[in-house]
Amino acid sequence: MSDDILLQATDLCKYYHSGDSDIAALNHVDFQLKKGAFTVLSGRSGSGKTTLLNMIGLLDKPDTGSLHIAGEDVLALSAAKRADFRLQRIGFVFQAYNLIRVLSARENVAYVLQLRGMAKKERLDIADHWLSEVGLEGLENRRPDQLSGGQQQRVAVARALASEPALVLADEPTANLDSQHGESLMALMRDLNKRCGMTFLIASHDPVAMAAAKQCVHMQDGNIVSSDTV
Repeated sequence: MSDDILLQATDLCKYYHSGDSDIAALNHVDFQLKKGAFTVLSGRSGSGKTTLLNMIGLLDKPDTGSLHIAGEDVLALSAAKRADFRLQRIGFVFQAYNLIRVLSARENVAYVLQLRGMAKKERLDIADHWLSEVGLEGLENRRPDQLSGGQQQRVAVARALASEPALVLADEPTANLDSQHGESLMALMRDLNKRCGMTFLIASHDPVAMAAAKQCVHMQDGNIVSSDTV
């Protein structure tokens, strides 16, 4: 794998049992992601894009195939080492935000850094920096129920970026936002990708997300059927 390749997935298969038959959620998928990419996985619900994202995020394992991230054969790692790799190297932005309701925006962003053992003052300073980066300066002490949906998703983005991961994964990040806030969120992530050099992989069927992509990879029935680079 060359130095500019962050991720290499080869011949990934994932099957789910349905009655007397198996359904291929991923059907011998080959996928490569360069460092600094801003790539959107597109396709209808059931196309396999979220399944592929979950495999790359080490939230699930394929039935067959290989996966290398940042030079590491991640499928060969033990469950504990996969969890540690995920904590240290991958940031997540979820459709449902997944914020901790009783924590402030600052505390939510700092939480991953706390799991990594960082001292309190340092992690809170980093949280404040990233909340400012996503346009939430002055709202650091608000809990999720005191923020709009768009603001909560920005907190989720700040949390994903706070540990400066090798790879940021986002699953339908605009799904719960109106078109204006969806466009704003995608513009924010594209700007952070450009300025900070972080690699983004986004699963979405939203035209707003696809329009923001440097590369759009289209999936259908568990297969990658096309790839377009802007």
